[in-house]
Amino acid sequence: MRAGVAAGHPSTTAAGLATLRAGGSAVDAAVAMMLVSCAAETIFTGLSGGGFATVVDTAGEVTCVDFFVAVPGLDGTSPGAGTAIEVSFVGQPMPYEIGPATVAVPGVPAGAHHLWRRWGRLPWADVVAPGLAASHGTPFPLTHAVLLPVIAPAMCVGDGLQVYRRPDGTLLQAGDRLAHPDHHHAYRLLAQDPEAFYRGAYADALVAAVADGGALSAADLAAYRVVETRPRQARFDEVTVHARGDDLDDLLTTLARAAGTVPGDPTTDPASALGLVEALRGPDRRAETTNVVAVDADGGACALTTSLGLGSGVWVPGFGVHLNSMLGEGELIRESLDPGLRMGSMMSPLVALDAEGAPVAVAGAAGGSRIRPALLQVLVRMLRGASPQEAIDAPRLNALPDLVRAEPGFSPAVLAALGERDPVAVAASRDPYFGGVSALSPLGGGADPRRSGSVALL
Repeated sequence: MRAGVAAGHPSTTAAGLATLRAGGSAVDAAVAMMLVSCAAETIFTGLSGGGFATVVDTAGEVTCVDFFVAVPGLDGTSPGAGTAIEVSFVGQPMPYEIGPATVAVPGVPAGAHHLWRRWGRLPWADVVAPGLAASHGTPFPLTHAVLLPVIAPAMCVGDGLQVYRRPDGTLLQAGDRLAHPDHHHAYRLLAQDPEAFYRGAYADALVAAVADGGALSAADLAAYRVVETRPRQARFDEVTVHARGDDLDDLLTTLARAAGTVPGDPTTDPASALGLVEALRGPDRRAETTNVVAVDADGGACALTTSLGLGSGVWVPGFGVHLNSMLGEGELIRESLDPGLRMGSMMSPLVALDAEGAPVAVAGAAGGSRIRPALLQVLVRMLRGASPQEAIDAPRLNALPDLVRAEPGFSPAVLAALGERDPVAVAASRDPYFGGVSALSPLGGGADPRRSGSVALL
């Protein structure tokens, strides 16, 4: 597979390519891109979020890395009440909560440093440097500008009133510069002392920021650990797909079902479209995310997905960091919210290996509950011969319990067959709602136009 990167923002992609050109590993590139995304894609992710990575080393060993958010309250503190807001996506209202009570223990700083220690080649400061540069400002993409009014109730709170609005009070538009005041202080600290995000001045400022109603304490930060696990596997034709497993929207289980129920192209084949809906049928959930993928010249690969939720509206004074709102994501809440446990997630960065153990697909997706359907539809097309960009550009559907949402581009016969079982709502155009995928394969790279994604190959 040709070395390269794909991500959800041109600035993010540029950082990954520059890192590879400097001799960095796929993990160096993925971490650099993640840190840029935490400055350039802050409507999706941030330094206070969490995520997952799936890594293939140059010997072909696959490892899943869990640096997702954890439930706070180890010191006995219980969270207060969140502030209810409502946002709507493609006409569907989604209840949500923001405020200090929604802030979970962040994992991005620890995850970035852990990944670099395990598989990085370049000096740590060099890997953080692109994020530091991005923290001074990056262009705001068109797809972000279109989405911002929808999520403004979570974004334009506290310091966000300054970050996401122009001086005249209107929301940022495409081409405007996105910059968080004081954000560079957080990146400089990360380059100098990653542990300070869990013990030290930044950690103290974070705890103080959520003191009015939040449960996060110094004990929670000190106890946080990154976790490595062996990936779960699923066979698809002659390929083995490796990814993390979770009790929410498990991609691998769905992929195994789809192998038998989606024999053709769901865009034109009614039977395949119906099989896809049955494989995907599940609840809708919302948590904004972003994804990066990287492959180096030695065969190493990394797919990495992070999320902030929608943002809590709480910012860390002096560091420009918007805190996560994962405890306000109702559908992520497990039956038991015991302090120290990881929260559930739909994120599924993956790699697919051929019979010789070589990567044939490296992919991940953003978009909450649309991660699973987006990744499944793209991956099936890629494994059946489509290039990553062709697979990503194809129209998608999402199967809710009593409704099928679809992008334009499905044949009349497919829409008629779907409509015989369920109501079908066809969107006016391609929409970020249907997820944002980035992927690499021997046929090239692909990044989602639904979220202003971009690709760069060496």
